[in-house]
Amino acid sequence: MRIEASRFAADLAALWPEDERSGPLGLAVSGGPDSLALMLLAHAALPGGIAVASIDHGLRPEAAGEVALVERLAGERAIPFTPITLTPQPGNLQAQARAGRYAALAEWAMQNGLGAIATAHHADDQAETLLMRLNRGSGLAGLAGVRGRASIEGSEVPLLRPLLGWRKADLAEVVAAAGIVAVEDPSNANPDFERAAMRARLAAADWLDPAQLAVSAAHIAEGWQALQWYATCEWDEMVMRDPDMPGFVYCANAPRVVAIETILRIIGELGGHATRAEAARMWDRLWQGENASLGGVLAVPGVERVEKIGVLMRVWRFRPEPPRGALN
Repeated sequence: MRIEASRFAADLAALWPEDERSGPLGLAVSGGPDSLALMLLAHAALPGGIAVASIDHGLRPEAAGEVALVERLAGERAIPFTPITLTPQPGNLQAQARAGRYAALAEWAMQNGLGAIATAHHADDQAETLLMRLNRGSGLAGLAGVRGRASIEGSEVPLLRPLLGWRKADLAEVVAAAGIVAVEDPSNANPDFERAAMRARLAAADWLDPAQLAVSAAHIAEGWQALQWYATCEWDEMVMRDPDMPGFVYCANAPRVVAIETILRIIGELGGHATRAEAARMWDRLWQGENASLGGVLAVPGVERVEKIGVLMRVWRFRPEPPRGALN
């Protein structure tokens, strides 16, 4: 366990340097082998520096027993434990459960002064995510997969995934070595769920290496990070407040993928909301010289001489869309 704990400590430090830590590390532990391994590794690497929460989503009668298992295992190791019970919400079952889970974890972290939340996503999860998104035709943002570090949506709580370099089998060995029998969520093998179906297909395709797929996702994530940096520069240098009306002027000469990010930000600044796919369609219309509306924002393309550059450029003007029936 000493070698595994040292490896985990190094992986965690790469995401969460010691000088950035402002409180204990909160762990989301379900009772499955992956999250139990996370608890065991974190306990060995950060003795006295972790807390555990286990969530009953209210979807399966067995969940209460699984939460009790985690509570017992945490208690045996003197790890602070918090049970969380959620009420099922209408809509997409897995999406609603995920949203509720992260919102509850963020609230738990803020109420208890935790420095970050860690989940047990691993290399096999990352490989499944990459293949599912490739199959959907996702763009770079989706192909970047699960990020090693992010923030829980709607909060500033850091969300860490220190096990992305670990295989599922490695984590199962950690749990078995501790003499613990983990629980298995039957939904993980239910082919009605996209991820479970992809997991079965990936296991049958022995020519695919999940660890290397996860490495590829990490490389794509680095490319996405670079693109986001470029998009920030684009915003700073090529987007200006419109001096004639409420809105923005965008000198649009960047590659399409960067311009799409800029369009999304402009729409957000004007109080609208759009997806990347919708912003891409707006770019296509503007590039062809056609007006486009999206998220309550009207964009009008043109060609103007840009004073600070001194050349003719595509200039797109964005403003709140006028009410229906109003004169432009």
